[in-house]
Amino acid sequence: MFERLVNIICNYVEVDPSNIHPESRFMEDLGFTSFDFMSMLGEIEDEFDIEIEQTEAVNIRTVGEAVIYLEKLTA
Repeated sequence: MFERLVNIICNYVEVDPSNIHPESRFMEDLGFTSFDFMSMLGEIEDEFDIEIEQTEAVNIRTVGEAVIYLEKLTA
């Protein structure tokens, strides 16, 4: 799951995949804008055939938190 998410992240920001870690914060560390983040969530929904609740999405700050959330939705 982590590797798949890293591949999607790299579609939105210019960050070397080796510099993306579970504790990496989307906005502060990876340089996401709000628009980038919402666009990425849309791609994740398509990729994993899931629906991400907006109320949950606002609480996702790090890559690790996103992985945990996605693993719950895809279990």
